[in-house]
Amino acid sequence: YTSETQRRQAFPEWLHHYNHHRFHTAISGPPATRVPNLSGQYI
Repeated sequence: YTSETQRRQAFPEWLHHYNHHRFHTAISGPPATRVPNLSGQYI
């Protein structure tokens, strides 16, 4: 990145990819699949 602003703007998309789409072999899926009720669908 050429500026702090660019880095900050890119971070949310990267974080979503890292937690929801990046396959992790130790847990057989993305890290977000290991967190119950991550999306807040269940009360």
